[in-house]
Amino acid sequence: MHLHLRDNEMLKVVAPLSAKYFSWAVIMPNLVPPVKTLEDVKNYKERIKRAIWEEKFKPLMTVFFHEELTRDDLESLAWEILSIKLYPAGITTNSEGWAKNILSDKAREVFKNMEDLGIILNIHWETNDFVMDREKNFVPIYESLAQEFPKLKIIMEHITTKESAQLVQKYDNLYATITLHHLYITLDDVAGWMLEPHLFCKPIAKRLEDREALLKLALSWNKKVMFGSDSAPHPQHAKEAAHCSAWVFTAPVALQLLVELFEKNNALDNLENFLTNNAKEIHNLNSWKNLKNIPQKTITLENKEFIVPEKYWDVVPFMAGKKIKWSVV
Repeated sequence: MHLHLRDNEMLKVVAPLSAKYFSWAVIMPNLVPPVKTLEDVKNYKERIKRAIWEEKFKPLMTVFFHEELTRDDLESLAWEILSIKLYPAGITTNSEGWAKNILSDKAREVFKNMEDLGIILNIHWETNDFVMDREKNFVPIYESLAQEFPKLKIIMEHITTKESAQLVQKYDNLYATITLHHLYITLDDVAGWMLEPHLFCKPIAKRLEDREALLKLALSWNKKVMFGSDSAPHPQHAKEAAHCSAWVFTAPVALQLLVELFEKNNALDNLENFLTNNAKEIHNLNSWKNLKNIPQKTITLENKEFIVPEKYWDVVPFMAGKKIKWSVV
C-alpha cells in the first residue's frame, strides 16, 4: 500500500519486480515533475502498465497534494485515484517546494473537500528539525487534523516510532503503514559500525524499542495498520555516494522476509491480515469503483533457501547477497 516505481528506465526495471508478487499497490507520485493532475495520473498509469508487460497487477494511483486543488479538481480525480499524498516541503525525495504550511487556510479547504468526497489523505509525516525527532514532533499536526476532520481517513505513512504506534490507536480516522525494513532494522544497523548506505531511509530507522512497538502492531493483527513496503529504488552510484540518496529497495524480497518474520514470531495466521485484509478494509477496496476486474493471483512460498541477488540492474536490494529462508516458487 505504499510503493515507489520511479519512471523511465528505472520504472521498466523495478515495476515487474512488484507486479510479479502483488496484485495491486498504491503508487507514490513524487516524480520529477510530480504527478499533480488528472492527465498526469492517466499518463503515469499507462507507463506503468507498459512496464509490467503481461503481469497481473493493478496500480492504485495517487496525486501530489498541493494547496491549489479545487473541489472541481478533486471531483474529476476521484474516479482515477485512491488517495492524495502530502509531503512536507523538502523533507524527502522530490518534495521541495510543497506543503510548506500543512495547516494553512488553503490546505484546510482542500482537506475539507477531501473529507466531503471521501478521498483518503496519505502523509509522509516529519517536521524539518533534528532527524531523530521529526516523526515524533509531527504528532501535534496529526492530532489537529484528526480532530478538525474526523471523517477524513488519514494514513500515517511508514511509521517508525513508539509514539506513532500509540497515536494510530488514539483516533478512529488515523491508520498507518509499516515497512518491511522498519520491522527488521534499527539505526544501529545503519550506522552502528560501518555506514550501510543501502539501509539509509527516510524516515530514518529508530531505536530498538521503536522497532518492538511496530512489531507488536504488525504481528498482532491490529486492524489500524497494514503493510506498505515503501520500496524505493536508487541506482548504486546514488546510494554509495557522499550525498547518499535515502530509501531501501525491498520489492524482490518483501514477501519472503515477511513470512520469515511472522513464522519466527508464531504469527503466520496474521500475515494475510497485515498484508492484504486490513488494507482492503481501510481503503474500502472490496467496493471501490476502481477495483473492477482486480487481478486474482496466488503466490506460493516454499521453505527453501534463497540467495538475494547482489543487484537488479543497477539497484542493490535489501539483504543483497544474503541467504534468506523462504523462496517464491
